[in-house]
Amino acid sequence: MNKVWDAANAVAVVPHGATIMMGGFGLCGIPENLIRALSEHGTSNLTLISNNPGTADFGIGLLLRRGQVTRMVASYVGENKEFERQLLAGQLAVELIPQGTLAERIRAGGAGIGGFFTPSGYGTVAGEGKEVRVIEGRPHILERPLVADFAFVKAWKGDRAGNLVYRRTARNFNHVMATAAKVTIAEVEHLVDVGEIDPDHVVTPGIFVRHVVRGDAYEKRIEKRTVRA
Repeated sequence: MNKVWDAANAVAVVPHGATIMMGGFGLCGIPENLIRALSEHGTSNLTLISNNPGTADFGIGLLLRRGQVTRMVASYVGENKEFERQLLAGQLAVELIPQGTLAERIRAGGAGIGGFFTPSGYGTVAGEGKEVRVIEGRPHILERPLVADFAFVKAWKGDRAGNLVYRRTARNFNHVMATAAKVTIAEVEHLVDVGEIDPDHVVTPGIFVRHVVRGDAYEKRIEKRTVRA
């Protein structure tokens, strides 16, 4: 089975108003070619689920700058001034979730788990209106799973059947997002034939992946570069 597409055709299947999970932590492990192609395609009214919104001119920031995003579910949003501007102007709806809770809600969505209790967020705005249980003397709130129409994930290596291998911290949210969407589109740096990946090294089996895109021209930017004087 050959699941390989190019980025332009892959993003063309995403309709206006879709919910998309996008892997990445900061700018590490983001599906930058798919994001760029989606921005150029012009798909709008999107809900994005991602740890953070990139920077003002890169990653998810490209979609924000063109007004293609109406809602974001995220954990850390402090590096994007355009995100801040849209939020304060009332142009963007935002749900902020503790980082560990975000990861577990996505994992639960992929695993078919109906919910879980966590102490994170209890007594804060994040816990308002949620069921509370006391477990071992500590209040916990009920968190529901997260799922999406699409997941855009980034892997280091993938084969034509969609089996994926990630590289170190670039794995981040990608592997759980790949299981929690109706359609997963994987962007890979190295595309190989079926059989070239050791089965013991596969992190995301191809059964979870609908399409594979070979990325190119990676910038791999750094959000903040700190050097000695």
